[in-house]
Amino acid sequence: MAGARTETGTINGPTPRYRQVKEYIVRLIEDGGWRAGEQVPSESTLVRDLKVSRMTVNRALRELTHEGLLVRVQGTGTFVAEKRPIFNLVELRSIAEEIRERGQRHTAHVELLKAEKANTETARDLGLAPGAPVWHSVLVHAADGVPLQVEDRFVNPATAPGYLDADFESQTPNEFLMRSAPATEVEHIVEAVMPDARIRRLLKMAAGEPCLRLRRRTWSGTQIVSAARLYYPGHAHRFATRFSYRADGTSKRSFI
Repeated sequence: MAGARTETGTINGPTPRYRQVKEYIVRLIEDGGWRAGEQVPSESTLVRDLKVSRMTVNRALRELTHEGLLVRVQGTGTFVAEKRPIFNLVELRSIAEEIRERGQRHTAHVELLKAEKANTETARDLGLAPGAPVWHSVLVHAADGVPLQVEDRFVNPATAPGYLDADFESQTPNEFLMRSAPATEVEHIVEAVMPDARIRRLLKMAAGEPCLRLRRRTWSGTQIVSAARLYYPGHAHRFATRFSYRADGTSKRSFI
């Protein structure tokens, strides 16, 4: 893919050079010179065209990545970030649906799908006895080919017959479970964490880059259906919710 172009020039003045490089890049993005999803010039090209050191360019790119304006894909290059998608914490929706609503193509790759025995943590999360059978799935969801979410999910087999035989490249686990055991209650916990090597590899994240982890449990009636850990690259995602209040001051929440 052709990369974005730079304008040859010299960075000078009293402002620290790395900040000038950052301001230069931000200006190009805001003016439309570098479009969302476009690969930016290499560090060597920026060093040559802006007449600054590689250390200066590297710091500018690194900080803009942490600020969410750029995305570094390991082994591929640096790209202008798409506008960060906002995921609603109140509604329980399929990630495939959210991606399609943004005009992007959803794909999913199944990394793991098998029966296991629940360890102590999984048993606690699902309200089962340690050693009880559980279904375990790991999927990587992508938007236009870019990894967006790793879904690591444990399911109570009693609530989801046929789960291990489902085609999760054509439907999401969430869509399957909403038909098998419609959710009546949802628990969400969001945490900022450093991903392990497996999550970093699946999301193609650079070393040292943090991610957001959404811990989700769902109930159908009195039974806990699933306990999932959903991992997102931290620089490119936001979670949001909106509440309304009744006249008596209590909050109104909705679950799907």
